[in-house]
Amino acid sequence: MVSRIAPSGMTAAEGWHLERLTPPSRLYGANGLATGPDGRLYVAQVGGSQVSAIDVDTGTISTVSPMGGAIVAPDDLVFDEAGNLYLTEITEGRVSMLTPGGQARVLYGDMPVANPITWHQGRLVAGECRMGARIMELDRDGGPPRLILDNVPMANAFQVGPDGKLYVPVMGANEIWRVDLETGAHEVVAGDLGVPDSVKFDSKGRIVTTQVASGQVLRIDPVSGTREILADLGPGLDNVSFIGDRIFVSSIPGEITELLGDGKVRSVVPRALQWPLGLALGADGALFIADGTFGYTLRPGGAPQLAGMIFHPGCPGYMRGVATGAQLGEWIITTGTGSVARYRPGEGASDFLSHGHDRLMGVALAPDGAVVFAEQGRGQVHVAENGAARVIANGLDQPMGVALDGNAAYVAEAGKGRIIRLQQGSKPETVAEGLGRPEGITISNGSLYVVDTQTKSLIAFDPASGAQTVIATHLPVGAPIGITPHYLGPIGDMAGPMINFCGLTAGPGGTLYLSGDAEGSVLTLRPTA
Repeated sequence: MVSRIAPSGMTAAEGWHLERLTPPSRLYGANGLATGPDGRLYVAQVGGSQVSAIDVDTGTISTVSPMGGAIVAPDDLVFDEAGNLYLTEITEGRVSMLTPGGQARVLYGDMPVANPITWHQGRLVAGECRMGARIMELDRDGGPPRLILDNVPMANAFQVGPDGKLYVPVMGANEIWRVDLETGAHEVVAGDLGVPDSVKFDSKGRIVTTQVASGQVLRIDPVSGTREILADLGPGLDNVSFIGDRIFVSSIPGEITELLGDGKVRSVVPRALQWPLGLALGADGALFIADGTFGYTLRPGGAPQLAGMIFHPGCPGYMRGVATGAQLGEWIITTGTGSVARYRPGEGASDFLSHGHDRLMGVALAPDGAVVFAEQGRGQVHVAENGAARVIANGLDQPMGVALDGNAAYVAEAGKGRIIRLQQGSKPETVAEGLGRPEGITISNGSLYVVDTQTKSLIAFDPASGAQTVIATHLPVGAPIGITPHYLGPIGDMAGPMINFCGLTAGPGGTLYLSGDAEGSVLTLRPTA
């Protein structure tokens, strides 16, 4: 069983041409790394609630713990000598164990933003990636944990060094600490980094550390403090593991890279999109892709270029819905932490329009500057204008996509399988029903288009008559058939609930752009006539 779903066999109706603008991803992200007793590289994937194993020489990827299985949102992982796999489940705030036979059990369930974990001489040590974090030694038999250190500003993937001390990347301080496992006494080993999020030791006792913000992989002598850049792979790096003296690095978008020395690298699993969510097309033809932690721009004939990420200055947060702003290079973003913002990644700046919402989804900008957005959690649609936000529809069942046409707002109501029209002074009007799970919605050349992630189809509607036509089927959208994904809650203050949203937007000439969120791609449909 491979980690990402198989190619979809997608098809387009006569008169339409369907293609991928970006290649599918092979992993549901890539977070923690650990080398297994079988010599394979094991990868924790938060967004996919999945653990995979990679044969680094053949590139074969196998699923160890599947989406919808017992392990939820694994972030880091480590093996003991008996082959048991220990995992932190970051959105669940717990630590679990997976036996070689595949049996899972929870070891400890009170660890908010559980992230780093390591094993050393029969001792299991885990910690939290939040401000004020704790680092604790856990009892595998269910006894109370022993606190080693608290009030740590965001601990991440750590390891015990040759001197028996715990070396901790402290993201909130941009430092690496050396911690005494018995007393909790600690000192700074290295500072002024690129936001370190992992520390591992090579066979010569040197630190190898990834920098999530700068994208550098550094090697640091823990005694002298001297450092060198092993590679510069771009922002989003997450973890390190070794197979012998071979160095492998993970990146959150699902990339695994081997460092070959002298700055040379080999791609084991190529970088791709993780969960393309909202899409919006700028006046210059650049497509903005909201991919949760990352935002990308995609130009015709090119590859996605990083525009911003949550560790970049001015980023509004975990990006889900997006609309084109009034100015070139400006995007209206709904975030996983419940805010709506005008984001200008080129300037590294955001202006917030509204806060405090529950699971924001689609967003649209009216010609007069009003911003209309859907709040799935409370079943509401809002409009933000003149410095304030107000509710324009209430009591909806999971509103998702939003599209505007003159003074009418069209909303995809996923929970009821319908499209409604909102007009000032009128009650919500159903314009289409009987759908499975409508999400992304857009208007082009007088037709209303919606993605149904349950039936894996794209449907065109005539808003006046209600006539509908299926223009594409077997699309790689929504949850894989037969699998019910776990609900992934917030990751502290960094990201809100990681809920998929299949975005849809329109471009010139009736071209449509679609988020293939099930495979990590962006698709386009063009009229052939």
